[in-house]
Amino acid sequence: MNSQTTPATPAPLTGIRFALGAFAVALATFMNVLDSSIANVAIPTLSGDLGVSVDDGTWVITMFSAANAVSIPLTGWLTQRVGQVKLFVAAILLFVITSAMCGIAPNLPVLLIARVLQGVAAGPLVPLSQALLLTTFPKNKSASALSLWAMTATVGPIAGPWLGGWITDSYSWSWIFYINVPVGLFTAAVVWALYRDRETPSRKLPIDTVGLISLVCWVGSLQIMLDKGKDLDWFNSPVICALAVFALLSFVFFLIWEFTEEKPIVDLRLFKGRNFLGGTVAISVAYAVFFANLVLLPQWIQEYLGYRAMDAGKVTAPLGIFAVILAPVMGKIMPKSDARILATLAFLGFAGVFFMRANYVPNLDAYTLVLPTLLQGIPMALFFVPLTAIILSGLPHDKIPAAAGLSNFVRIFAGAVGTSLLTTGWSDRTILHHARLIEQANAYNPIYTHGIAQVQSTLNVGASNALAFFESGLSAQAAMLGLNDISWLSAVLFIVIIPLIWITHPSKDAVAGAATAGGH
Repeated sequence: MNSQTTPATPAPLTGIRFALGAFAVALATFMNVLDSSIANVAIPTLSGDLGVSVDDGTWVITMFSAANAVSIPLTGWLTQRVGQVKLFVAAILLFVITSAMCGIAPNLPVLLIARVLQGVAAGPLVPLSQALLLTTFPKNKSASALSLWAMTATVGPIAGPWLGGWITDSYSWSWIFYINVPVGLFTAAVVWALYRDRETPSRKLPIDTVGLISLVCWVGSLQIMLDKGKDLDWFNSPVICALAVFALLSFVFFLIWEFTEEKPIVDLRLFKGRNFLGGTVAISVAYAVFFANLVLLPQWIQEYLGYRAMDAGKVTAPLGIFAVILAPVMGKIMPKSDARILATLAFLGFAGVFFMRANYVPNLDAYTLVLPTLLQGIPMALFFVPLTAIILSGLPHDKIPAAAGLSNFVRIFAGAVGTSLLTTGWSDRTILHHARLIEQANAYNPIYTHGIAQVQSTLNVGASNALAFFESGLSAQAAMLGLNDISWLSAVLFIVIIPLIWITHPSKDAVAGAATAGGH
């Protein structure tokens, strides 16, 4: 909390209380991040068990992200209303309850309702975990506190896919949610025991109800439109048209209301600042592309390469290795470096990784799959902290809480939207490549006829089975070409948004601002 609401900063924890407190708070961050990635590899299995398509199963990820994005702007108001520690513990307990609801969900609608509630509960966890860590460490160790937070946040991509795959293959997808119950209860108990006497003051505050309702309306309708657009043939569907109109009108009303409201729930005036505008757009687009590909890759590996969920997790798990190794290094080099250079290097690194993936070929080996994922950890380490420093640099102290909340809202919602758009794009490109490939499959093409004959001879099967085998291979190749297109587009997007970084002018207080934001 800022100085207006906190009369005195609590003394740092020491000894065993310090170690246990830092571990518990970091564990809450880990639980939250883990839950956003652990479901990725389980989507094909989960969808099959619930009797829905994989595209519908992806709602499990996007609805969580959308709900999480909506709840983040409420964190500042709720913190002042009930207190930092009470809100953090309450959010953890609600996360535990909704995780159990996800596990016992009998069908997709019930699961989605539980995931929405889980996303709402997760909203305050990230900013409040940063805040509590900053009060746990001495003030001159703020960079170390944020490095610990960043390290635990990046362990999720390592553990999530592998753990999710192992649980799904060995037990049931329900257990990827049940695992949060003991972890959450332990974390809540430790945090309450150690931090309840360090509670921040609370006071009654009015809430921008109209702004909140309009925010929920346009975010919800836009997300549903994006997720159902492909199934309903986009704007040939009256439902999609109605959702689009409603989302647009709600968004326009939201903009007008928030710009004129004295105490808006989302302070859009922050976008008038060059650093905030450039940094927020850059980090949001980058996160959208990164997160969407993190969802698509395990699906492709399982559906078309025949990997088990656990094996798909092993392929994607190396993502966080370099990110964890380099996280402490970032804490040391950030104060001595230009954040714009570090962010540019991160975007170039991401572009290089996606260009590697844009050249996949049939029958690729595990090494070819793993290498780009492993290397992606390097730009991950250069990604969040420098851009956060850019976003918050030069802002008045009393504006930092609102700026941190708004930039996180835009980033997380962009992740949900990006997942929907790139999932649809992958499907469309796969269909296009399938149509182009099938054009060559005719009796006048000697390569095709020879291939069918060879399949019949090798597998000792009839013509119909040979055709089915051929169709399976053709579909897999079309999906690979579609994913290559998405990877190429992703690489280009990372290059295109680099100029956004260089319209900013980081000031000397950038790193301090990033640290201060953790307190809100």
